[in-house]
Amino acid sequence: MTSFSVTGRFVDMVQQKIYPATVTVSQGKIETIQPLDVLSEGNEGYILPGFIDSHVHIESSMLIPSEFARLAVVHGTVATISDPHEIANVCGINGVNFMIDNGKTVNFKFNFGAPSCVPATTFETAGATIDADAVAALLARDEIKYLSEMMNFPGVLYNDEQVMAKIKAAHAANKPVDGHAPGLRGDVAKQYIDAGISTDHECFTAEEALDKLQYGMKILIREGSAAKNFDALVPLMHEHYANMMFCSDDKHPDSLIIGHINQLCARAVAYGIDVFKVLQAACINPVKHYKLDVGLLQPGDAADFIIAKDLKQFDILQTYINGVLVADKGTTLINNSEAMQAAPINNFNCKPKQPADFAIAVTEIQEKIAVIEALDGQLITNKLSYTPTVHNGYYVSNIETDVLKIAVVNRYNEASVVTAFIKNFGFTKGAIASSVAHDSHNIVVVGVDDESMTKAVNLVIAAEGGVSLYAPATEQEAEQNMVVQLPVAGLMSIQDGYVVGEQYAAIDNASKVLGSKLASPFMTLSFMALLVIPHIKLSDLGLFDGDSFTFIN
Repeated sequence: MTSFSVTGRFVDMVQQKIYPATVTVSQGKIETIQPLDVLSEGNEGYILPGFIDSHVHIESSMLIPSEFARLAVVHGTVATISDPHEIANVCGINGVNFMIDNGKTVNFKFNFGAPSCVPATTFETAGATIDADAVAALLARDEIKYLSEMMNFPGVLYNDEQVMAKIKAAHAANKPVDGHAPGLRGDVAKQYIDAGISTDHECFTAEEALDKLQYGMKILIREGSAAKNFDALVPLMHEHYANMMFCSDDKHPDSLIIGHINQLCARAVAYGIDVFKVLQAACINPVKHYKLDVGLLQPGDAADFIIAKDLKQFDILQTYINGVLVADKGTTLINNSEAMQAAPINNFNCKPKQPADFAIAVTEIQEKIAVIEALDGQLITNKLSYTPTVHNGYYVSNIETDVLKIAVVNRYNEASVVTAFIKNFGFTKGAIASSVAHDSHNIVVVGVDDESMTKAVNLVIAAEGGVSLYAPATEQEAEQNMVVQLPVAGLMSIQDGYVVGEQYAAIDNASKVLGSKLASPFMTLSFMALLVIPHIKLSDLGLFDGDSFTFIN
């Protein structure tokens, strides 16, 4: 590895100054930082530490880790704190190993956690179980940097034996524990934090975040493809920047092509947050909290840094990892040829369905039924009560009131389809389905009629994983059958990330043509089976109340 130097406006995070300097790199490390009196023309870029996504499920990008890296480095991301919880719920420890091994094939700093909740709850069917002993074994590995988000907050509050054993194992390994506690406030929040849980990315109000900050918890500002909490939380950065970080949590491929953590930096600066406070959250805090092997642009550090065109839009000119140029002027330089040969890992045992599987016969007249209200840009849902629509002895969707049928299909075993109703998807025809369905990743589908739902689900089953759309033919348009195949655990593609991004953008746009006003219909759909987020969700075992943690009759 040869020596080289870069010259530009050096962003000194220690002295909180910006000045002309030449940074010399040797053997992959920062050798010297030499201040200059003036800058020569062509060296006006800003040299700063690389960005870190402090909490992301790589699987939600629909890309394997090596392909995620190819896209992320273009935006100045050099590392991620990655929870392999999604693939673990499908394939167990083998899934975690797949993510680690694939990530090692490229020059990017993935930092994986030990999944804490596999399965996420006992109220759904998952593909695997990772108990406390298995978690302890994972935490003993150097590749595992932390205990992933402890979503079972009731288990923490009621001292569940397995839950507490996992937390104890992380503390014994001197590794942090990530949190997941949507809506917890006051004494219960303190009890959760006092169990030794250090972060939370689920705050959706400033008041909730402040409550947790005062008890010593670090708050992650999340802005992903589905959950968007930036606007609510960014004002806290003026005072609490030392205990805050940025994360995406879930980032679909089309939006990853457009930008990553650099977009949050730009928005925070535009909001009026001091640029050094912004960069503290984006670059420094994750390294220190998780004890990462990521350079902070100081002599002796690994040469992980970026050159930005400015400190307002944060357009990235170059990205370096371990002293290697991995992105240049919007083009990724990561070679992924070896990684793309990886054999897909999966867990799929599901036969094609029939329309009768989705039918809900009226056995007794109900004046009101519980309906899930999906909220755009949020993972939480509301519980509504609606008069059901009945046709020929069956409960059916009603496009006038936008109360459509939703169903979850067990993908691991042959079982009855579970159905309910949901509001705000807005479809006037057709259906969409997905095997990306947090956290157990059964198949979830929303549609206007049983025939459309069946055809959308069967597209996913035929592909052994994917996101699909079906729309019946009309006088003006032909029948639509679209599917983005996700052969790796039914979650990820093995194709080029930019191709997957185009495919996903096309099917996402088609879902909006069906009538949806949601910003990201497929991403919203993927969270409608996430039982650990209030207030009402649907699993393959039934309609679920996320507040009382019980099924709804």
